[in-house]
Formats: sequence, C-alpha cells, structure tokens
Amino acid sequence: MAGQGTGPSRRSHTKSRKGCKTCKRRHIRCDETFPQCRNCTKHQVRCDYMDSVESDTEGQHSPEQQSLLFSDGSDSQIEHWAQTGIFPFPSLQVFPPPQPQDYSMVELRLIYHLCTISNDLKLKGTSGLTLWAQRVPKFLSIASSYPYVMQALLSFSANHLAWSQSSDEFRNLHIHYGTIALRGLHEAIGNFSHVNADAVLAASLLLLWQATDWQSWSSLRAGIRSVLLTMHLWKHESIFAEYVDEDDLSSGAYPPRKLSHSQIDRHAILSTAIHSLQQLQHMISTHEAEAYWTGQLLSYMQRLHASTPAQNADESFSHLYLLRKWLFWIPSLLLQRQGGQGPAMLTLAHFYATALALEPLYPDLGATFCARMSLAPLEAIVLLTNAMQSQSMDQTSIEIATFMNYPQHMASHFRNSIAQQQTNFIKQESPHLARLTANTLDYTSIGNMSPAFAPLALHQSTGTSRPTPVVPSSSTSSSSTAYLDIGDSHSGFSLGTQNWGVAPSPGFPASDWAANVAATTTQAPANEQLYDYSNLGGFRGGTPANDYYQQQQRQNGAGPSNYQRQQDP
Repeated sequence: MAGQGTGPSRRSHTKSRKGCKTCKRRHIRCDETFPQCRNCTKHQVRCDYMDSVESDTEGQHSPEQQSLLFSDGSDSQIEHWAQTGIFPFPSLQVFPPPQPQDYSMVELRLIYHLCTISNDLKLKGTSGLTLWAQRVPKFLSIASSYPYVMQALLSFSANHLAWSQSSDEFRNLHIHYGTIALRGLHEAIGNFSHVNADAVLAASLLLLWQATDWQSWSSLRAGIRSVLLTMHLWKHESIFAEYVDEDDLSSGAYPPRKLSHSQIDRHAILSTAIHSLQQLQHMISTHEAEAYWTGQLLSYMQRLHASTPAQNADESFSHLYLLRKWLFWIPSLLLQRQGGQGPAMLTLAHFYATALALEPLYPDLGATFCARMSLAPLEAIVLLTNAMQSQSMDQTSIEIATFMNYPQHMASHFRNSIAQQQTNFIKQESPHLARLTANTLDYTSIGNMSPAFAPLALHQSTGTSRPTPVVPSSSTSSSSTAYLDIGDSHSGFSLGTQNWGVAPSPGFPASDWAANVAATTTQAPANEQLYDYSNLGGFRGGTPANDYYQQQQRQNGAGPSNYQRQQDP
C-alpha cells in the first residue's frame, strides 16, 4: 500500500478479454470495432469478429452482432443448413454447393441472402428481368472452388444489404470482402489459364458491378475484355458461354462510337424520356412503390436535362453512376413484392429504356457501362407484355401495351445499332485487339473502389431557363483515395504498387481519358457512406424515404429502410 506523500496511486490497467484473436496473437491492443477491428483492417487480414457466433467462453452476441442477424426468420433456416450441410435451395442447381463448415455464420447469411432473391425470382419466372439474379447459381458454383470469387460474391451481397438497409455494418463487410477479393484476383491473374478463366471472369464481373469510380471500372472492364478475347478459343466449355456471346468483342474492341449530338439532340433525347416517365407516373399513381421509383427516375432525368453535358469520362461516370446503381438494386426490390407485376414491369421497362436512351450522350463510357446489360431484361419484359396483350385484350392489357411503346422502341433501336456495329466490326480489323498476355491482365492499376468517392455535381447548363439543381459544394480532390478509408498513411489498395490509380490497365485502349489522367476526382467527406449521394437531387443514393418502405422491409425482408423523409429542392 502506498504511504502518504508518495503521490497519487497509479491507475490500474483495465484489460478486456473481448479483443480479436489476431490482436491477441500479435500482442497488441484491439479496439474491438465490429465487424472488423482497425488493426485487422489496416493489415488487410481476416478478423474473427466476422464470425457472429462466438465461442462458449465469449458469452452472448454483442449488440453489433445482433444487428447483422436477419429479421425475416431466415436465421433458423441458416442454422439448419449449418448443422445438416444440406444446401437449402436445390432448385438453383448449384454444383458444387458451398459447404457450410467452410464459412462463418455471417458469410452464410450473405450467401443465403443472394440465394433467396435468386430463388424467389426464379420460381416467379422473373429472374431474367434483372441484371444479376439468374447468374447467382453460376457464380456460386464457381465460388465454391475459388475463394476469391466467393469473396467477391459476399461483397456484392453485403453491398446490396448496405443499400437496402442503410447499414454501416454491411457497408464494412462489403469493403472487407471486396478488398480480399481484389487481392485474390490479382494473384489469380498472375496464374491465368484455361482452368481458372471462368473464375477470373466471374470475380472481375462482380467487382466491376461494384466499382464506384471511372478508373476502377475502366481497368476492370479492360481486363474482362482481354479475358473474353482469350475465352473465345474455348467458349463452348465455359459456363459463361452465353455471356461471351452477349458481350461480344465488338462491344469493346475499339473506342466507343463518337456521335456528334448537338444540344438540340440532347434536349430531344432527354425530353422524350421525361415525357414518357411523366405519363407513366400518372398511370401508376395508385401503386406506391412503383410510383415512388418512377418519381425518383423522373427527378434524376430532369436534373440531367438542366445540367451541362459531361466533358470527360470521369464526369460521364458520375452522371450515370446513380442510374447504374438503381438498375442493379431496384428490379429485385419491385419484383419480390406481392402483386403489382404489371406496374412493376412497366416501371422497370422505363428504367432500362432510360439507360438505352442515354447511351449516345455518354460516348466516353460506351454501351457496356449500363446500356448493353439493360437490353436483355428489357426485351424479356417486352415479350411478357406482348404475350399479356395477345392473350387478353382487356383494358389493363391495352394500357400496358400503350405505355410500353417507348421502352419497346428503345429496345428495337438499340438492337439495330448493335447489329450495325457488329457489321462494321467484321469489315474492319480493330487496332485495339490483342491476345491475352500477363501484361494485358495486369490489374495493378485496378483503380479506386473507395466508398469516399461520390459522383460529381451536375452543373446547370448555361443559357437555359430550366431550374438549377441544388448541389452541395465538393471537398478537396485527390488522385488516390484509400480503399479501406482507415485514416492513416496506409492508403490505397495497391498490393505494394504505388500510384495504382493513376493509369488504366495495359489492356485498356487509348482514349481521350489517357490525356486527362492528371485530372482530379471529386472526393466526398471521409464519413460519407457509399450509398449516400445526396448531391444528385436530394435523395440518398436513390433510397426510399418513407415509412411505407420500412413496413415493406419488415414484411418482406427486402427493400430500403431507416431513412428520414427528404424534400426535393
């Protein structure tokens, strides 16, 4: 015991036994941040906090872990899967199915989430009306044998949940698994072969779909193009044979077509789309979900109409990023709802048609950014609505056929433009085609997938009387932003390569963007969420903003929630 006059007693050191095993093994203090502590994030290693089921000595779930438990009653089914090893979705025909003992409970929940959507839409016959639901079984079959594909799939699932539930926990999971997947993809490319070609393509596609900036997207797209070129030699053996044909080399073998659209042409394209959306909004006004999303798309198009045209690829990416994000998430949200299939299909048809209509206005991105992938589901909707009209000539069918005129016209026009492009491709040899080599598939300049990236502001066009969009000011720019956003000098997911975001992949053809690599990219504040893009018209990442969707979330286990109502400026 310290006597008098010896000064204050030293404060006792408080120990915690809840730190992650990695920090314990390294004898460093763990900050106990869930779902991954900052030390593990910094060193890009797996944190055992990712496991939601703690050991018996750790006690009950923490509040953070409880927040990752699904509220739709699926946890009991996931636990049954974990105990029996029987894959709960036999109709998806996943072979080989994932073995539950290889994954944590959080990972099983993420797998289960995507499978639930894919299975539900398949049973309804509507999986082909989305961009990705019908591909989940193929991705999962490959992922069972290639961990980096599984990591990319887990990242995609967490990304969807981060958007639909406005969840920081799922956002962290999305970043974590995306980082690991990207590292695994780098390693796989170094050993690219006939054997792992499907796996490299699958992981690249999943990461491409989640890219949040132009540099990341263009570099991944260049690598995919190189993979597809090589796979043409054995595409009949690939489980992605239809994708190789669908995404044919002509869609990216040479720079996108540079159509010279005058301001009048741009005005006409946007005005036509806006007029069609206004008519649709009036027609489906009694269907709350569809009317809401049609209103969001209409507001987005009106802001594009009032903005100045994009001047480069970075601005083009920023203009179309929100639409592209909607194309991935909204179809499954609307199609999973009970009833209202007619209004849902009309709404989705206009989303896809809008992507086709905007394609010629953004030649720096080309058709592969969002137009080409929108064509197949739009044509599927056209077939369904035509069948409805031929079988029943009631008033509802006639109305649906009337409001499908614009989407059907856009699908036909775009299909014809593809045919013309392919004809031109056959007649001339593209100087940008090259055989696959190790250098061609070098993804060291993968680009930046940081959640800190946000779309550029839409600036009002000069000389117009249309209203000016209210846009918050942008923060300072940076040429490279940390993927993990951990606030220290360990910036960028570079795999030991400096300035990895400066130049595109060697497989990327020369373009105007190459002259602008020194241009800065607008960076949002560090605490801005990946799914929070309020500078595009006052809606957070296009996420529903009313209590109706919170109720739908509780009932269906899908759909955005936890947002406060925001007024459109």
